[in-house]
Amino acid sequence: ITGGPGTGKTTLIRVIIEILEKKGIRIQLCAPTGRAAKRLGQATGRSAKTIHRLLEFNPSEMQFDRNQKRLLKLDMLIIDEFSMVDIVLFYNVLKALPNHARLILVGDVDQLPSVGPGNVLKDMIGSGKIKTVKLERIFRQARKSLIIVNAHRVNKGEIPYLSSRHGKRDFFFVKRESPEEILETVKEFVSSRIPGRFGFDPIDDIQVLAPMHKGLVGVSNLNNHLQALLNPSRNGIKRASNEFKLGDKVMQLRNNYELGVFNGDMGRISSIRQAKDDVEVRVDFYGRQVCYNLQNLDELSLAYACSVHKSQGNEFPAVVIALHSQHYIMLKRNLLYTAITRGKRLVVIVGNFKAIAMAVNNIKENERYTSLRQRLRDEALL
Repeated sequence: ITGGPGTGKTTLIRVIIEILEKKGIRIQLCAPTGRAAKRLGQATGRSAKTIHRLLEFNPSEMQFDRNQKRLLKLDMLIIDEFSMVDIVLFYNVLKALPNHARLILVGDVDQLPSVGPGNVLKDMIGSGKIKTVKLERIFRQARKSLIIVNAHRVNKGEIPYLSSRHGKRDFFFVKRESPEEILETVKEFVSSRIPGRFGFDPIDDIQVLAPMHKGLVGVSNLNNHLQALLNPSRNGIKRASNEFKLGDKVMQLRNNYELGVFNGDMGRISSIRQAKDDVEVRVDFYGRQVCYNLQNLDELSLAYACSVHKSQGNEFPAVVIALHSQHYIMLKRNLLYTAITRGKRLVVIVGNFKAIAMAVNNIKENERYTSLRQRLRDEALL
């Protein structure tokens, strides 16, 4: 099941679950990230797990305990945000499924592909051999949102509406030409303008996105400025290029199976304890406390701002996108589309029009050398 925002993917999942549960079908739900799993659970009113938790990853053995020798006990598995799933993880999912089980994959094929290898969702749909439902109609309630309207315009290669229309007040373009102006405007909007007008918390509710890490309006510099603005306390600990302080918004940069945190997970630093030879930093991830020391602290980065790629699978109440034409290497249609669809109630683009036009008109994707599409076609001939 694929489709853009507002086309009814979540509603369809919920109805499928309600119908099949009445028939006694055992259904399990999962998603690639903790945040996506939590959102899926809230949307369906059912329990949802991360894929790693569903497959019972064993950090001491560095493998999944659920496999072909110990199958999952279910009749149907539904995986949401499937565009984020790479070929290796999907292989492990398939190994753990009983032969009688049905598998429903739900995702937006037009978003950025997975961080890991493969282009699984696109390849499966492109093979023409997997039953696919593509949802294209934007429902009336969703049409009231300029975020959703503009996401679909970008996806079709059209410039988004850059001024409020018909009373829709959830999408704004703030024109700024220089990187210096963009930086100062982002800081102003995150710290005061958006919280004052819409009531969003500047740390928990607002997420700044940028296409690149380097540069004046890259993720690294934005994080340093936003930390100084939003969390100015002096008590912190320096590690590599980061300084971590109590209350900081942080992100896990790679999968750590021993700690049970995964690439892209976001949290807040809840305590810092410094000893003579070591340090203990506790991070609250979605209500779960995870403890870091000097050996693994470099797996964290500040997350007041993050790259569009790292934001995949997450939704935020408000998103501020820093966009300048000097990001031209990364300005692509699927990147802008992914960035816009991260915002749930408010999206603000701060930058120049040239950058938006460059992104909308650039449909070239970084080529991925995969063979899944062809192998599915070849398999169908046997």
